[in-house]
Formats: sequence, C-alpha cells, structure tokens
Amino acid sequence: MIMRKFVSSFFLFTLVIQLIGCKPSPEQKAKEILKKAIEAHGGEEAWDQLELLKFRKWTRLLKEDGTIESETDQFMEFRLKPYLEGTISWKSDSVSHISSFNGSRMQYTMNGNSIQNPDFLKSKKSDFDAAFYVIAQPWKLLDDEGVSLTYEGQKTLLSGELAEVVRVNYGPDQDEWWYYFDPVTFKMLGNEVQLKDHRSLLENDSMEEVDPFIFYGERTSYRIDSTGKKQFVRAEYRYSDFEIKFENKQ
Repeated sequence: MIMRKFVSSFFLFTLVIQLIGCKPSPEQKAKEILKKAIEAHGGEEAWDQLELLKFRKWTRLLKEDGTIESETDQFMEFRLKPYLEGTISWKSDSVSHISSFNGSRMQYTMNGNSIQNPDFLKSKKSDFDAAFYVIAQPWKLLDDEGVSLTYEGQKTLLSGELAEVVRVNYGPDQDEWWYYFDPVTFKMLGNEVQLKDHRSLLENDSMEEVDPFIFYGERTSYRIDSTGKKQFVRAEYRYSDFEIKFENKQ
C-alpha cells in the first residue's frame, strides 16, 4: 500500500515537472508572438531581402489644449543593403532641410548650407535612428541585441480590442515599450512607451498594404497618465506613398 502511494506520487510529480517544462518562458512566448507578427506583416525572408524603403510621413504635433504646435511633411528613404543609410527631407517655412546618414557619418543641410555642430548632428542621428526604428517594426524587435523581451499576457485596450502584450526593455535609463498584437491575426494594434518624463499610447488607426508588407498607415499618439487613462492627443501621423525595392530586382 505504501509502495503504491509512493509510485502514484512519483508519477504525479513527474507529470507536473513535464507540464512545467513544456510551458514556454515569458521570453520564449514573446519571441513566438513576434515571429507570428513578422509573418503577418510580410515575413522575415522578404524583410531580409529588402534593399530600399521609401515613404512619406506627415506629422502633426498638438498642444494639450488641442491647438497645433507644428506640422511636418517628410520624405524618408532608407537603404538597408549593404548597410543602413538614408535621407530624410522636408520643408519648413520655405526652408529646405536634408538630414542624411551614409553609414558612418551624419550630415545636415538647411537651404544647402551644411550644419557642422557635433551636438546638433548627434541629435539628428538619434532622429534618424528613431524614424527607422518605428517603420521597421515588428522585424527590428527580434534583431536588436541586448533587448529584453517579456510576454505579459493579454490585455483589453482602451479601444476595446483584446491584445497580446510584449514588453520590450532596452536596459537601465532607456525607454520601455509595450507592443500590442491581435491574438488571432498577430497584426500590430499599437504600442505604449514609458519615457523619462511622460508616458504615451500610440494606436494604429489604419495600415498600408505594400505587397508583401503591411506598414503603418495612420496613427494617433495620446499622452496618458500612470493609470493608462488618455489625457490628450499629442500627435497624429500619416504614412503614404510607399516604394520598395528588393535585392537584385529592379
């Protein structure tokens, strides 16, 4: 009788260990979701073959009272092969701005006049990196080294949509991100970011299909409080006029 109880307990213990062992860790689950999201947005193979990505990005920044702070209409071009380089150009008050990175050096001109200030160029390199980071989602989330990925379960967003939540941590003193994906299609629904001085929620209002990819179309950024409640619309974005080119293809 004692031996029978021991055997039963042993098999129960073994079963529990097996079930625990089969359950993916929060990091593994996060990577599984991102792989599905990448497939839903065009696939990893197509992204790896992408050589050139061009598009237009319109941005409107709003003040807390709803008045317009600024508007920009930028043309962005990123060349991914053999290394990342690109150009962002726009006009503001009839002044032309061209910000470009050739893979090793940042350059900036205003009406053809070159700006040489190192701190200014450093800030423009940050803007360039941020612009590529945004458009390169969800692919870049699995490419970045040193990033910590964690699955945080499902969440009902303020829009009423159910989402799979992946937290993205870039280390101490860095912005922390939460990406939201549809639990069925795994398309991106939006994301949330905690910066040093505020927290923002970005909702994807529409998407642009650029065969075989799905990129952002229209997005709205809200300033939110610590509880996640929307305070005001901070920015509106519109992406359009996409052009893509693959390696060895015209």
